Amino acid sequence: MNSREYIESGILELFVYGKLSEGENKEVLEMAAKHPEVQEEIIAIEKAVVSLSENVAPYLSVANFEKIRAKLQDKHKVIPLQPKKNISQYMGWVAAAVLILGFGIQLFKLNQSNQALDNLTAEKIGMQQELAALTLEKQETEKVLAVIRDVNTIEVALAGQEVAPNALATAYYNQLTKEVYIDVSGLPAPPEGMVYQVWALQLEPVLTPTSIGLLDTYTESTTKVIKVDNANEAQAFGITLEPAGGSPSPTLEQLYTLGKV
Repeated sequence: MNSREYIESGILELFVYGKLSEGENKEVLEMAAKHPEVQEEIIAIEKAVVSLSENVAPYLSVANFEKIRAKLQDKHKVIPLQPKKNISQYMGWVAAAVLILGFGIQLFKLNQSNQALDNLTAEKIGMQQELAALTLEKQETEKVLAVIRDVNTIEVALAGQEVAPNALATAYYNQLTKEVYIDVSGLPAPPEGMVYQVWALQLEPVLTPTSIGLLDTYTESTTKVIKVDNANEAQAFGITLEPAGGSPSPTLEQLYTLGKV
């Protein structure tokens, strides 16, 4: 096979793209050493591929192209690019490379769009959850304000006792509906494993405590005003610190606050 037939066989294009075996690469290098026209054809293919790849995808890096570009920068090896009649032989390979690069770019853009859509969806869900929480908080606040502002509601100050002189609370007692709300903002956080328990007290003819609820939502309430059970004829309210789950009768040694109606 003479040099012209060798050039037109298409093996040089495969050599530039790194698709040959070690033995075939050795054969091409030997032919290039023997025939200057073969060496010129290799360099022409390399320059054409580099030029086209930079125009199509200037931000993509391919190892083979970097090696080719470095080779072309060697002043002693650069040969001016000459028009070749057989350029159509390797244009098919270049077109395939361009197609692959274009497909990769489109796939990358599609992934970016999908990621952006996922982010927007997650952000929307987060905003909906936040809005729902704010709506519940607003409803809770409005309900508490309605009870406090009711003309039948009286405010009972519950002062700190010996075990916690700095503690304080407020009972809002609607004498018509018998509803009771406790403002716990002045109470210290209960120790782990303990809970505040609210008692409605009858003072006469004998002291009679009735449990009307646990303040177990102490840390969850946004308004710090917690509704407990109704109290039918309460003459006073007291709050004690009890083991989790509450006690059947108040632990007077742990009486935190007390106030008369």
